Amino acid sequence: MASIVQRNNRYNVVYLYDDEATGKRKQKWESFKTMADAKRRKAEIEYRQEIGTMVIHQCKTVDELLKEYVALYGKTTWSMSVYGSNTALIEHYISPIIGSMKLSDVTARVLEKYYMQLLKTPSVHRITQKANSKNVIYVAPPTVRKIHNILRSAFHQAVKWELMEKNPAMYATVPKSEAKKREIWDAPTLFHALEVCEDERLKLAINLAFACSLRIGELLGLTWDCVDISPESIATGKAYVYVNKELQRVDKSVMKALGKKDVLRVFPELRESNKTVLVLKKPKTATSTRKIFLPKTVAEMLVEWKREQDFTKEALGNEYADFDLVMANGLGMPTEQSRITALFAELIEKNDLPKVVFHSLRHSSIT
Repeated sequence: MASIVQRNNRYNVVYLYDDEATGKRKQKWESFKTMADAKRRKAEIEYRQEIGTMVIHQCKTVDELLKEYVALYGKTTWSMSVYGSNTALIEHYISPIIGSMKLSDVTARVLEKYYMQLLKTPSVHRITQKANSKNVIYVAPPTVRKIHNILRSAFHQAVKWELMEKNPAMYATVPKSEAKKREIWDAPTLFHALEVCEDERLKLAINLAFACSLRIGELLGLTWDCVDISPESIATGKAYVYVNKELQRVDKSVMKALGKKDVLRVFPELRESNKTVLVLKKPKTATSTRKIFLPKTVAEMLVEWKREQDFTKEALGNEYADFDLVMANGLGMPTEQSRITALFAELIEKNDLPKVVFHSLRHSSIT
């Protein structure tokens, strides 16, 4: 096993190895500027020790490289959502097509031909897509770009590991994709939507998303211990919410592979047969942790919402599962993103409002 020791603003990876010349066990220190680099090196060393060698395995094919890339780089660097997405792209679009190709045969020209082939490849069936749909959906340019980014990063590691002389993805041209402009509501439309909204849960969610520029996972993962709506704070304009976690549905296999990385709480499952589970996890990025001051109207909405929630808790007693969630459902369990998006779509349809997605409220706020 390896360990990380911090000294003089440097992060040192310390481990034991067998000296080939003397056969004796020796200790080695390797210094890194950042903790992230040190963690990646620590994971690599422990992986080598686990397979019984401290010598870099000479990967010959793309598949062999990607296996090590995911084990040594992906598990220490990627979040759960990124890990699930990237491994799925590898499984469905990379391994079946170029996985058996030798690393020495991969060139920029080969990659460009591969990218063009992907554009003519049917995309993997999605849950939201009907299995018997007659319209074949092909891999889109944005997906090809994601695949290119994975290969570029993997080949970069291969160069560092001295498995390749240069990174062919650096010179490959990626199919262009037209960025679609996200439609947003202007202020009058937003205020009209709030006026006609009859669902109090949705109204609060819209206000939080707009007034606080919150992502939907952040507002659904908000807990009362991170909310200050005391009378004194509201009166002085200092009421706030502190964003330090988010609600997310994750794949169980991914969570197991990453050892519950960044997971703060796993919520009870309704069915054990489910392949996914709801969790509270650390936010998307370190800069996502922030304190946001509340407009008085939103703070007062939260006061009323908490009053109603406390009444429900008292009425249900032990039947209420208290996880301290602000946006809890009637029994205390988390409100899922799908529920909010469904209510939001219903509000738009019923009142003939411009069609936007819930996340666009955050962009309306920034605008």
